[in-house]
Formats: sequence, C-alpha cells, structure tokens
Amino acid sequence: MKKAILIIIIIGMFSWALYDFVFSSNKTAQEADAPPAGNQITSQENQTSEVEKTGDSSEVGLEVGNLAPDFKLPTLDGELIQLSELRGKRVMVNFWATWCPPCRAEMPDMQKFHENKDINILAVNLTETEGDLMNIQNFVSEYELTFPILKDENTEVANRYQIQPIPSTFMIDSNGIIQYKAFGAMNYDLMVQEFEKME
Repeated sequence: MKKAILIIIIIGMFSWALYDFVFSSNKTAQEADAPPAGNQITSQENQTSEVEKTGDSSEVGLEVGNLAPDFKLPTLDGELIQLSELRGKRVMVNFWATWCPPCRAEMPDMQKFHENKDINILAVNLTETEGDLMNIQNFVSEYELTFPILKDENTEVANRYQIQPIPSTFMIDSNGIIQYKAFGAMNYDLMVQEFEKME
C-alpha cells in the first residue's frame, strides 16, 4: 500500500513538473513575440516625449541622462526664474516644505553648499501644502537662506517631476542633463561629491 501511494506521489510530481515546463515554455514564447514592457508607452506619454524632444540627442525626462523638464516659477520676491535660462551653469533643484523635518535638516548644508560652490540652487517650495506664506518667509529668515526660493503654488512643477517624498533633489549639469537624483535629505559632502562629477 505504501509503495502504491509513493508511486502515485512520484507520478503526480513528475506530471506537475512536465506541465510547469510546458506552460513556462509557452509563456516565454508569447513574451518573446510581444513588445517589451518598457516600450508600451501610452499615447499621451508618447506625444509628450515627442513634443519635448530637443535638438540634441537627449530626451526630456526624469531619469539620469535625461534633459530636465523646464519650468518657470516666481520667487518669494516675485521674480520669475526659468530653469532653461540657467543653461551653461550647474543647477541643484530641490523640492521642499517648511513642515518637513528632513527638509529642515538639509537646509543649513544647502546654504553652505551655495556659499562655497559655483552652483545655482532652486529651492522649489510646495506652497500649496503650506498653511501660510509667512511660514516660508519665517523659515528663510530663521535659516538665513540666500538662494532663490521658488513658489510652486499649485504643485504643478512637483507633479511634473513626480515628487513623492520630500525633500527630493535633482543635480543638473551645465547642459541641462540630470546627473543625480536624491530622495530624502542630502548632506554637504554628498552635494559636493555630486557637484564635482558634473560639467
């Protein structure tokens, strides 16, 4: 009786292995015929990438090696700053808010970085999430920040950059190409390290 049960178990396992092998082979063949998942772009994304293609070989996007999406935002003083107008200079774009503890932690390092290196810092405040504009003014005074604070009042730019955690930072070289992305606070040494890798 035990031998019969053992034989049934062995036959069952062999049958399952054979079925699994055949099924996997068919699935692999179907996947080989299908276009790669990375190439399945929705028509809207396709149109956006076509519209945003530039004269050089870089495509606008959010990955390292992509041309950083352009934007224009007002500073706290009302001056309009456009990212593309800083072409030829190295830029750090940082998304932050006054209520965010890691943002508070990295601000002194960002100020030191701004003072010690030839970098353009654009600190994009998620203004829609702030309770009051005075919170931003008080924050700037408290931390003695001298780089531009941009107001993203409708989080339009944050949405375009698909910002989830804050702070989020993009290090952009003088050609407008994203060279580094950080999700979370950066310290001074890391800022300098990534800055020195850029043109």
